[in-house]
Amino acid sequence: MVPIEGESLFSSSMRGQWREVLEAYEKNPAALEAKLTKAEDTVLHIAVYVGQTSFVETLLDNISQDMCWNILRMQNSKGNTPLHVAAQLGNVDLCNNIAKRDPTVISLRNLEGETPLFLAALHGKSDAFFCLHGHQQNQDDDSLSRKSNGDTVLHSAISSEYFGLALQIIVRYPNLVNSANQDGLSPLHILARKPNCFKSCTRMELLDRIIYYCSIVDEHRDETDDQHHNKEDTETKNYPMNYATCVTSLSLLKSAFEITTTGKDTKAASNDEENYVSPKSEQEQANKQKRHYLFPPNWEVIIQGLALTMKALLIIFGVGASWIEKIRRKKLKHLHAKQVMNEMIQRASLYKYDCAGMINPGAEENGDGRGNIIKSSNNTYEEKAFEKRIEDSPILIAAKMGVAEMVEKILDTYPVSIHDVDSENKNVVLLAIENRQPRVYKLLNRNSLIKESAFRHVDNQGNSALHLAGTYSNLKPWRVPGAAMQMQWEYKWYKLVKNSMPPNFYERYNKDGKTAKQVFLETHGLLAKEGSKWLTRTSESCSVVAALVASVAFSTSTDIPGGPDQNTGKPLFLGRPAFNIFTIASLVALCSSVTSLVLFLSILTSRFQARDFVVDLPRKLLLGLTSLLTSIAAVLVSFCAAHYFTVEGGLKYAVFPIYAVTCLPVSFFALVQLPLYFDLMLAMFRNVPQRSYKVSSH
Repeated sequence: MVPIEGESLFSSSMRGQWREVLEAYEKNPAALEAKLTKAEDTVLHIAVYVGQTSFVETLLDNISQDMCWNILRMQNSKGNTPLHVAAQLGNVDLCNNIAKRDPTVISLRNLEGETPLFLAALHGKSDAFFCLHGHQQNQDDDSLSRKSNGDTVLHSAISSEYFGLALQIIVRYPNLVNSANQDGLSPLHILARKPNCFKSCTRMELLDRIIYYCSIVDEHRDETDDQHHNKEDTETKNYPMNYATCVTSLSLLKSAFEITTTGKDTKAASNDEENYVSPKSEQEQANKQKRHYLFPPNWEVIIQGLALTMKALLIIFGVGASWIEKIRRKKLKHLHAKQVMNEMIQRASLYKYDCAGMINPGAEENGDGRGNIIKSSNNTYEEKAFEKRIEDSPILIAAKMGVAEMVEKILDTYPVSIHDVDSENKNVVLLAIENRQPRVYKLLNRNSLIKESAFRHVDNQGNSALHLAGTYSNLKPWRVPGAAMQMQWEYKWYKLVKNSMPPNFYERYNKDGKTAKQVFLETHGLLAKEGSKWLTRTSESCSVVAALVASVAFSTSTDIPGGPDQNTGKPLFLGRPAFNIFTIASLVALCSSVTSLVLFLSILTSRFQARDFVVDLPRKLLLGLTSLLTSIAAVLVSFCAAHYFTVEGGLKYAVFPIYAVTCLPVSFFALVQLPLYFDLMLAMFRNVPQRSYKVSSH
């Protein structure tokens, strides 16, 4: 039970009456140690929660050293001390105030085994993180950056997508790059499982892509304090001298534009929040200062100017600044994630691959040179981390997830990684094919050495790349609607893999005695059945409409407006523009409606074989829908043209808006069918299908 003093402290703190809290302490100092809430928070916990920095400082200044030591170590039901709470909230002043009074409190862990330093990184509070890092008694000791399950601050920063903080952690704790948790996952494994952080796994519409490429973002650069003041001078020196003024003016214009559209100086915010400093050699510093341009340096000014102009025009024409800022942040995330990836892969260059193709973390710095971990008093979490070693290396996970950037970088840095296999003996090629990752597959297919060796690999069930291309799972990997189009892309994927296999590749049997074609037909049987049902229902519905339109078009074409001349038999309105429109529209309506009816009937009578879904059935469906839409539009035009003769002279121009409204149903139908039209048309010209990243990968 909470004592009377505790109840008074609770009431005062809940009402924000901190002066009364101090007075209660003066009467009974022990009341500060009372647990006031169900979460077992003390008054100091509550004060930190609500950000009462001045109160905490005043309180700590007016209590004894022993009392200060006691209340700073008080833990709530989660095991969090006041410093844990301050670090979690990112309150730098409180972190600094508490840590300087008792630096040892930084090493206290909560029930999850998390230190205040770890919580700061987990919640992306970089200022609080580096404040606590500065108060560490031994800054070379990285044990405080780990929790009980082996996760490190680098794991947490990458998992929460705080890539700016992750870059700085890599610099200060380089050993964490290869540190694995108790599940055997290194930070690179975590990053490989986040495909949404990479451009290769992001699909955008046309307008989004335009904004994406027009957005100008800066990567984290290596800067010392002296270089920071001369940054603009260093950058402008890379341009020809006569363009230096243009570059400076453009930079000012860019800053003004960002402040106008986003309400903040993003460049300054990036420098303040995520200033990345990497201690490299002088040669590396010189190389980093050399900017690499896609175009000649003097063209860069023009390109950046055009990009800013495009963004300004988009805002003027109604594209919101918040939308542009959202896409800019996405591009910035992609850039920083790639930087983190490059840093981690590069810093792992001293470590060797063992016979299984797995990285030996710490084989040189924390081991005996043979991949064995040396036990020490400071590596208790390291020992727990390697009790279980994950089967999949980062490149295998990246191949499954479709992160082409990581696959390419790892292969460039470690060519031997092409021999990595998982527990089912599947290498990077087999996993990319099995998980339908076209970008990774195209990347691997361009390399002739990989194509000669890795493409011939088989898994422990005897399945080749072609077997896995013909195996269908319950996921829907392709960005197309309906089972019929899923079947179309599945067959295209199978043919793509088959046609790109190495020369002299022969179809083999797996351990079940099946060829790749047999596997395809068996695993895709249900999908083909669902696709045929969808096509049948669609064709039946459209054929009914086509038959109705055909009957209307036939009766319309035989009913001449105004009738024929009794003497000559020629139509009375022959030669008038409206009559000519009626004649042509009625003929088009009849022909197109009959054509669409024939096409839909041919779909209904199809055999629905696997190869029919590739070209034959989609082409008939596309032509049938086009003919049906044309026939409906032609019937409406012929009706309006015939009706025009019945309107009196004074009302002729007044009926045009009515005719326009009459055509709205056709327009609405066309808009609804546009996505299906685009999918069908793209399927005719695209050989490599587009992957959907909204589904979960297995």
